Amino acid sequence: MKPSESNLGRDDKMANERTPLITTVAVGPVRRRYPHQTVRRFCTIALGSSLIALFITFLVSVVFAPSHSVHRGWPGHGKHISFDELKDILLDTPSSDKAAEWSKYYTSGPHLAGKNLSQAEWTRDRWNEWGIKSDIVAYETYINYPVDHRLALLEKSKSDSHDAETWRVAFEATLEEDVLDEDPTTQLEESIPTFHGYSASGNVTGSFVYVNYGTYWDFEDLLKANISLEGKIAVARYGGIFRGLKVKRAQELGMIGAVLFTDPGDDGKITEENGYDTYPNGPARHSSSVQRGSVQYISIAPGDPTTPGYPSKPGVPRASVNGSIPGIPSLPISYAEALPILKSLNGIGPRATDFGEYWTMNTGLGYKGVEYNVGPSPDNVVLNLFNEQEYTITPQWDVIGIINGTIPDEVIVVGNHRDAWIAGGAGDPNSGSAVLNEVIRSFGEALEKGWKPLRTIVFASWDGEEYGLIGSTEWVEEYLPWLSATNVAYLNVDVGVTSPVFAAYAAPLLHKLLYEVTALVQSPNQTVKGQTVRDLWDGRIGTMGSGSDFTAFQDFAGVPSLDMGFGGDLEDSPVYHYHSNYDSFHWMSEFGDPGFVYHRAMAQVLGLATAKLAETPLIPLNATDYAVALKGYVDRVEARLESFQLEHSTEKEVFEFRARAVSSEVKGDRDNFKQILGHLYYIIGEFKKAAIELDAKSEELAKKANEHIPWWKWISKIKLFHEIRATNTKYKRLERAFLYRLGLDGRPWFKHVVFAPGLWTGYAGAVFPGLVESIDNNDFVNATKWVWIINDRIAAALETIR
Repeated sequence: MKPSESNLGRDDKMANERTPLITTVAVGPVRRRYPHQTVRRFCTIALGSSLIALFITFLVSVVFAPSHSVHRGWPGHGKHISFDELKDILLDTPSSDKAAEWSKYYTSGPHLAGKNLSQAEWTRDRWNEWGIKSDIVAYETYINYPVDHRLALLEKSKSDSHDAETWRVAFEATLEEDVLDEDPTTQLEESIPTFHGYSASGNVTGSFVYVNYGTYWDFEDLLKANISLEGKIAVARYGGIFRGLKVKRAQELGMIGAVLFTDPGDDGKITEENGYDTYPNGPARHSSSVQRGSVQYISIAPGDPTTPGYPSKPGVPRASVNGSIPGIPSLPISYAEALPILKSLNGIGPRATDFGEYWTMNTGLGYKGVEYNVGPSPDNVVLNLFNEQEYTITPQWDVIGIINGTIPDEVIVVGNHRDAWIAGGAGDPNSGSAVLNEVIRSFGEALEKGWKPLRTIVFASWDGEEYGLIGSTEWVEEYLPWLSATNVAYLNVDVGVTSPVFAAYAAPLLHKLLYEVTALVQSPNQTVKGQTVRDLWDGRIGTMGSGSDFTAFQDFAGVPSLDMGFGGDLEDSPVYHYHSNYDSFHWMSEFGDPGFVYHRAMAQVLGLATAKLAETPLIPLNATDYAVALKGYVDRVEARLESFQLEHSTEKEVFEFRARAVSSEVKGDRDNFKQILGHLYYIIGEFKKAAIELDAKSEELAKKANEHIPWWKWISKIKLFHEIRATNTKYKRLERAFLYRLGLDGRPWFKHVVFAPGLWTGYAGAVFPGLVESIDNNDFVNATKWVWIINDRIAAALETIR
């Protein structure tokens, strides 16, 4: 029997052709693997969808955005005009007529620091009108204003020397500048008196000594000649070094006051003695012209002297001003009012000729009867110097305007100060103010056409520069962390125009940029058709020192900076009346820049420099120039060691030499130090190799950024983007590497080991200041310390750019 037949008798139905091949079987409910499986599934889908959306957004913003081209933009950069179109706007928009309009406004009344709120508000409103979001930032600063003053030459006969009632006034200075019918600025009732910022109040009477320019070595010459200085009043001519340092050295040597005058001999060829008419009838200096100015010790620290290193905000602690500003009174006077004082020394004491060439250089009052004797004046011929100043804490107002860029951590700052010592200030500072306004107005035109910068641009109209770079210094101190993280460069235009000669001072990183942009701007001088600003410029770029608003950026924050303007020396240029009432709109219109054509050219140069820094994918800095400069600086230090008194080819070199503070005591081994100094050449050589590689990489990336990359090579595009960002970060951080946390000896506010103002020059820049000051003091132990500090900072810079 077959096995299948054994089931025929069962009750089960026989299978046939209709029987399903798969039988449905009832089962129990499925056991869930996870207690919240539905929620988990929803989250998984949502997360996956989000990642897909982010990836699509990334592709749209990176792959399908315009290429990296210098002329077409940057990934995600949403401008609608090309770089060439932007360049045309910045060249075509600036107007000479508009510059004249802004100049006339700023010079129409007094705008002393802390007393120019209406001008700050006007500036803010104009910038907002032009599309640049702007506001006012205030600081509570310690400052002085003039109350009263007097300068009188007193005489009495020797027989009456013990009788105080017999003094007679031989000469009473007016301490005023003449009112001129041709110049409306000089006629203003609210004109600012002649005075010194941060000068001490006091009423002193004593004999006086002519101290030449008042340099460190001028005083040394007097001491070596056994000229008594203690208890006397110094009479010094302006020039050579910062005015405050003349007063500082006089005070250190026990003198009780200082009087500063301008000698027309320093004006060069254009003098009354040489047959030129004086202002307003001609280009020579008016005899009553007075140079006001600050006597703060800016080579020790700029900014509010009561808040060194931190911003002057309400309620902050205030430091003592001892060591920051003078403790003896001082006054500025004209050469017309210096004549009776200088003549009263004729025949008394040695003559300038007895001290050699540095004392007879540029003496210009011999034709007026001055013999340049040094004195001191006899006891019966004295000066009474009275100076009353009101010291107060008062607001100062910076105007800050911002154009936000695509890249938030790369920022360009562009600035000019607004305050002036006088009602005018057509040259200093408001030629720069007019230039800055035209630059901002030009960028406003670009914004209207849909342009947006790659990098953020910050515009600044500083207050308080004249007293001691206050507005810019306090702002840098307040925003230092942000600036350290973002600031690529600072561009400064203080005196925009006073002559047709272009001049510039800059960190080496910015030299190449200067040459490029000046070659793009047509010079107003078209004696040779088509010639540019670069064609007529000698190409010399000075070392960064101090005296303007770049100081806090370069020397405290480590931001590569430049200062530029049409203000260089030209033999036939009209004399510029610096810090005088005659620095007026009338002088500028008739002598400084008739037609305001150089104002327009300066706006074009500044606008293009800003645009190249803000727009080119690769930041246009050059590290190789820095390396070459560093080697040159060490060469200069070695030359300084070899000979104390080298040949000086320029007046600037003469004054730098005469401002050296030299000690007779020798510390350490000079020969051993020379060998140690040689170590700097090795690290600079290594830095140069890395700098060349960085600049070559930058050029290579710039070429790639200018090429079209098809969308399907999106990985290459991303890689290029990150390479460019990495290279730019190296450039941005390079200058910061030269900062030394503890600062310079005796002036710790200055952090940069390569650049600082000369300790006894103030304005002029010193290179490797900690090192050269130690050498001047014959302290080779301290000089060795500075070699290793500099070596470490260059090594840090090397690591930054590798």
